[in-house]
Amino acid sequence: MILALYVARRFLRAFLMIAGVFLLILFLIDMIEIIRRFSGRDIGLGGAARLAGLNIAGSFYSILPLMTVLAGITLFLGLARSSEMVAIRASGRSALRVVRAPVATAIVLGALTVGLLNPLVAATGSLYDDAVAEIDRAGSQTVSLGDSAVWLRQAVQQGGEEAGQIVIRASRASPDAVTLYDASFLVFGAEAGPIRRIEAREARLTPGAWDLRDVSDFPLDQPNPQAAVTRSAAMTLASDLTAQRIREGFGRPESVPVWQLPQFIAGLERAGFSAARHKVWFQTELARPFLMAAMVLIAAAFTMQHVRGRNTGGAVLMAFGAGIALFFLRNLAQVLGDNGQIPPAMAAWTPPLVGAMLALGLILRREDG
Repeated sequence: MILALYVARRFLRAFLMIAGVFLLILFLIDMIEIIRRFSGRDIGLGGAARLAGLNIAGSFYSILPLMTVLAGITLFLGLARSSEMVAIRASGRSALRVVRAPVATAIVLGALTVGLLNPLVAATGSLYDDAVAEIDRAGSQTVSLGDSAVWLRQAVQQGGEEAGQIVIRASRASPDAVTLYDASFLVFGAEAGPIRRIEAREARLTPGAWDLRDVSDFPLDQPNPQAAVTRSAAMTLASDLTAQRIREGFGRPESVPVWQLPQFIAGLERAGFSAARHKVWFQTELARPFLMAAMVLIAAAFTMQHVRGRNTGGAVLMAFGAGIALFFLRNLAQVLGDNGQIPPAMAAWTPPLVGAMLALGLILRREDG
C-alpha cells in the first residue's frame, strides 16, 4: 500500500507539472493568435488575454491524453534511471502490481476531468464564441449562421403525440437564435407529404411557439395554393424548440456539458435533428478515463524496464509515438462514428481497449518469470 501511494504520488506530481507547462504554452500561443486575428480591432492586451483564457480550456482538455502518456513516461523513466524500479522488482513486486497505482490514478483523474472540467470547457467555449461574434459583428444587430441559409426542423405535436414535422428555412438569424428573418415553414403531415407552407418576414421564438410577422399561408392540399393563400399581419405557430437548443444544435457537441447530453440528445431526436455526433461525443467522454489509463499502460510498456544510456531516447520516442498513434486512432474512430459508419459505443470504446490490451501484452511479454 505504501509503495502504491508513493508511485501514485510520483505520477500525479509529473502530471501536474506537465499540465502546468502545457497550460502556459497554450495560453501564449492563443494570445499571439488572437492578437494577430484581431489586429485591426481595438481589443487591447487585456481583451486578448481574456479571449485566450476563455479559449484555452478547450485546447487543454483535448490534449489531456497526450499529457497523460508524457506523465507516465516521466514516472517510469525516473523510476528506472534511479534504479528504484530494480529495487521494486527485486522485492518481488510484479510489473502489473507496479503499474496498477498510476493506472488507477489516471482513471480517477479522467473521471474528475469529465465531471468537472467538461462543464467548464462548455461554459468557457460558449463565452468565447459570444465574445468573438460580438467583435466580428462590429455593432450590427444580426449575424448569419452560415454561408447560405439557416435550416431547422421540429416536430408537430397534437394532443401530446407527434403529428408531423416542420422544416424551417431562414436567410439569417439573430445572434441569440431567437429571431429568424425571411423564414419559410414547410409543414409535413404524419403520413403525407407537405400540406402547408408559411412564409414570414420575421419569426420570433417565444416559450412554446413562434410569433410570426407579415405572414403568407399557402395551403398545399388545394389545387391552386397561390390562389388560396391567406395573408395576415401576425400568426402563432406551436414549437417545442428553445433558443439554447438551436444554438447548441448548430454548434459542436463539446458546447453541451456532459451531464446534460442525454437529455439534449433526446430533445434533438424529438425535434427531428440528427444526434449522431452528440451520441459519439457522449460515449467518448465516458471512455476518456480508460483512454488515459491506456496511455499510462503504453508508457509503462516501453519505459518501465531498466534503460541504459543510448536506449533511453529510443524508448521515450516509441512510447510517445505509440501514445500519439492511439490518440489519432481515437480521433479517426470518432469521425467514423460521427458519419454513422460505426456505432457510437464502438467508436468511443474500441481505441482505449485495443491500446490497453496491446500494452498489457507487451508488459507481460517482458515480464520475468
